[in-house]
Amino acid sequence: MEKLHWKIKIALMSDFSSKLNIIAKNTDTYLRSFFLQQDNNSYLIKVMKYGLFSGGKRFRSAIVINTGKIFGIDYKKLIIIGAAVECMHSYSLIHDDLPAMDNDDFRRGKLSTHKKFNEFAAILAGNSLLTLAFEILSSSELHLKEKNKNELIKTLSNYSGHSGLASGQYLDLTFENKKISKKNIINMQRKKTGKLFSYCCESIAIIKECNFKKRKTLREIGSNIGLLFQIADDLIDYEGDSKIVGKPTKRDKKKGKATLVNLMGYDKCLYFAKNLKKKIKKQVNKYGTKASDLLESVEFILERKF
Repeated sequence: MEKLHWKIKIALMSDFSSKLNIIAKNTDTYLRSFFLQQDNNSYLIKVMKYGLFSGGKRFRSAIVINTGKIFGIDYKKLIIIGAAVECMHSYSLIHDDLPAMDNDDFRRGKLSTHKKFNEFAAILAGNSLLTLAFEILSSSELHLKEKNKNELIKTLSNYSGHSGLASGQYLDLTFENKKISKKNIINMQRKKTGKLFSYCCESIAIIKECNFKKRKTLREIGSNIGLLFQIADDLIDYEGDSKIVGKPTKRDKKKGKATLVNLMGYDKCLYFAKNLKKKIKKQVNKYGTKASDLLESVEFILERKF
């Protein structure tokens, strides 16, 4: 019976991976078409493309798509918003790998952007991807009311800046080699990773012009998904295979990173993550059968190996 359970689980994961690959392909197709509108004489375009098209899962785009499905949002609108989020995410990874931050030489089995080119090119390419995210959201291709576009841009600005992603990165670096409480680690990770996932879900509430309560619910679901994703990343770093992950593992402990797995140990951290997953699934289940793809996304997070 247990073997059958795992066979079903593997089949479901395989099915979700296929769906994820389709979303990734569609997101990349849109991004490549958007790049055709840019000044391709710019040297930075090459560096930007290297950092952006580096084999990522486009999981954040998938969260946008799968949340949007619940509310019947047009697929192209979701792809455009997902593309903007992926630009923002790629900018953060390029900067995260820099010597002044996490000092990682590899990302997804390839040289990090600053190792492939140089540090100043990586910084400027990251900055350019950040601004490209807003250019995508303000594009005439995204057919939304101007007030909704403005709210999408304002919210992404807030969640990626000094009170969101950037703040989380600052705390992550500041917390190194210090004794940090569980509460403060969670707060840091909700900013560093959770804020962008919050946006993935909350952007749908903005498009639908949901009331405060409904918007807050989607924001919280996204934040919890982001926290779970970060914990899964930390668990993978703790016990993962570097050949599968595409970069050296066990680096968080060497760097003295403040993570829940370093604080609690692997087993207790995994138990915490599984309970968090149950909480998210309970939140998502309230949306009924239309939320099946979002539930699959949540299930995938702890099952992945990279």
